[in-house]
Amino acid sequence: MYKSEEGLIWLATGKEKVYLQPAMCNRHGLIAGATGTGKTVTLKVIAEAFSEMGVPTFIADIKGDVSGMCVEGCETKHIRRSIDSMGLENFTYTKYPVRFFDVYARHGHPVRTTITDMGPVLLARLLGLNETQTGVLRIIFRIADDKQLLLIDLKDLRSMIQHVGDNATEYKLTYGNVSAQTLGAIQRALLTLEDEGGGVFFGEPMLDISDWFDWDENGMGIMNILECQQLFQRPLLYGTFLLWMLSELYELLPEAGDLDKPKIAFFFDEAHLLFKDAPKALLEKIEQVVRLIRSKGVSVWFITQNPSDIPESVLSQLGNRVQHALRAYTPNEQKDLRYAARSFRTNPDFDTERVLQELATGEALVSVLDAKGVPSVVQRANVLPPRSSMNAATERDIQTVIFGSPLKQKYEESVDRESAYEVITEQRKAEEEAKAEEEAKAKAEKEAAAKEKEKAKSKTAKKTTSALSKAASSAATSIGREIGKNIIRGLFGNWKR
Repeated sequence: MYKSEEGLIWLATGKEKVYLQPAMCNRHGLIAGATGTGKTVTLKVIAEAFSEMGVPTFIADIKGDVSGMCVEGCETKHIRRSIDSMGLENFTYTKYPVRFFDVYARHGHPVRTTITDMGPVLLARLLGLNETQTGVLRIIFRIADDKQLLLIDLKDLRSMIQHVGDNATEYKLTYGNVSAQTLGAIQRALLTLEDEGGGVFFGEPMLDISDWFDWDENGMGIMNILECQQLFQRPLLYGTFLLWMLSELYELLPEAGDLDKPKIAFFFDEAHLLFKDAPKALLEKIEQVVRLIRSKGVSVWFITQNPSDIPESVLSQLGNRVQHALRAYTPNEQKDLRYAARSFRTNPDFDTERVLQELATGEALVSVLDAKGVPSVVQRANVLPPRSSMNAATERDIQTVIFGSPLKQKYEESVDRESAYEVITEQRKAEEEAKAEEEAKAKAEKEAAAKEKEKAKSKTAKKTTSALSKAASSAATSIGREIGKNIIRGLFGNWKR
């Protein structure tokens, strides 16, 4: 890393050198540009500078090429050209302290969270629930919280949903109405998530964000790289997961005020996925977190193709901007181009909109905050080359880092402790046993009562039979007499009394 006498970070060179103010990096940043224009190189250069300053970083690695930061860079004609043209003296290649994480546990430490910790807002987005279903999900979480039932994984949530459905009448007056149709819709969404492999994300041990705040023996900040090539195939899970981690950072860190450098830097690649199809309520929460998290010493960098991918309420908070080339062939692309050009302070030396289409790979329009927090006039400049490898790390390099990490033992084995599923299952089992016992007792009492009744009935039947027999005999005699008379009368043609 090259620094000025004031400790500023040398980022790029145009007519003059462009420096980042470490104290202003917690006002966040934007790295934008079309595919293949140099966004990843810019990310690496900034992340390397943070690491050398003793600032840990978190980086979402979608293409796999960020992993090369654990390997020393090597000479290429393009890097040599940059070194010579920028006058970089004593330029040395180096590797950086890295830890790898992977939701699917293939190329890094497993990353997990619990259902309880993710909360209903993000989970509702992940499940694609509508407003009504989200409201019911909130009720389910509230009941679980009130009953101190921990929701760790998907089976816990399924059990909790069934429990609430079975006891909907009981909970109605306290928490509100919960319909069977809505509960069924949430259950179906959970099955879809599980079928898509989302269940692997929920469990324990849960990721401890404080593990990101670490340094090597030389005081360099650890780079925490999340391998996202597979995760990115499920954009909604990817975006929701990164939002969860940002919210965890927000909850973890205390207020820090104005610092001389960030406590940690957070890099979101393909940042548009954080906001795509997000409901208004969630967008407001994202805006709030981005605005307030800077006072906790967190520097957030959004990497995307076009500034228009970011909502204006969030974009307005990104003070440091590196804009690589944009292509404008369609009317919509031309509109985005004008939007990007207008987001900079005008430089009278060139037409920003025109230059945006002319920039070469590795070249960018750069505007950074000065010591007073004022955006500088946009400069056309070449970004410095990174010191680490431009290529992706090999599988062997990655596995060497993983096996040498102090976190391997902590996260390697999953744990399934007692939670809502076990508690509710045990409770249901106890209720079923009690019900069976009650039914058996009632059946035994019924059988005993039936036997007593039968016994009493038998005694009464004997007495009744004796009385009935006498009455029947008497009646038969009378009837016989009467019949005899009648018949006799009948035999003579008429009957006289």
